[in-house]
Amino acid sequence: MNTSDTKTLHTPVMLQRCLELLTTEQAERGAIIVDATLGLGGHAQHILERFKRSTVIGLDRDPAALTRASERLASYKNRFFGVYAVYDELPEVLEQIREREGITLPFAGVLFDLGVSSMQLDFAARGFSYAQNAPLDMRMDQSRGKTAAQLLAQLSGGELATLFRRYSDEPLAMRYAAAIVSAREEGAITESAQLVEILQRATPMKLKQQRHPAKRVFQALRVAVNDELTVLERAIPSAMNSLAVGGRVVVMSYQSQEDRIVKKEFAQRVRDNTPPGLPQQLPEHAPEYRLLTRGAEQAGAQEQETNPRSKPVKLRAAEKVR
Repeated sequence: MNTSDTKTLHTPVMLQRCLELLTTEQAERGAIIVDATLGLGGHAQHILERFKRSTVIGLDRDPAALTRASERLASYKNRFFGVYAVYDELPEVLEQIREREGITLPFAGVLFDLGVSSMQLDFAARGFSYAQNAPLDMRMDQSRGKTAAQLLAQLSGGELATLFRRYSDEPLAMRYAAAIVSAREEGAITESAQLVEILQRATPMKLKQQRHPAKRVFQALRVAVNDELTVLERAIPSAMNSLAVGGRVVVMSYQSQEDRIVKKEFAQRVRDNTPPGLPQQLPEHAPEYRLLTRGAEQAGAQEQETNPRSKPVKLRAAEKVR
């Protein structure tokens, strides 16, 4: 894939709103802004163009995505650093690059665009999509960890049902888990089309008309394979701890479990923790952050129509005030 292919493939979600929320005096003067989920580099490129004195560090655990994004952003080589890392490693990456490159700019912004990337969805061989047949892999980093096929083969029916409920709120979790256990007695489930067929057969007809039977199961498997929620629970607080005062964190979530983690962490950071009964607020217990969004924002109707992947997004942002 060449650079022009990469640009065509990826449409950044809520781009203008992200740029608006990342705009600070520090970013205008020159700062470090981290794209914690680099993907194909769509957001990162616009951040580099918008803040011409700032340096962007892009993190991605997917070597293929990192390679393509780095090719796309090669012309910004003095201001862009692509790093093979999971986003809960952000503080360590930041320290290493500052030391190696001698960068003294403040860390003033971080963007998390969670979930699966455009490249992973659009390349059938990765096994993320239920719409095209492919090996059931689903690893963002294909050099490590268990595949979705291995999870389907190794987990018990109860464990599969728990996984489907926990990671995708699947109401038919027990039914689907039982169908998978029964099907694997006849042979290994190694391809996405096999799994889709099993789920289709196990789904009542009236529910098939409401949504695709495989949607939530595929989401749950992907989240489990990549340990996404555990990583996110570490990543958000570590990023917020590392930001300079005046820095901003912007997070786009695509499923309820992700958004709950972000919402909970933000709520803790904007809370006044002055002990009850005291006559005035104690500075050391004052809120560390202030919210920049009222609740979770969503993409506008026009964007949802032109870019369907923006439909489920929930965007939250906060600014560090002390």
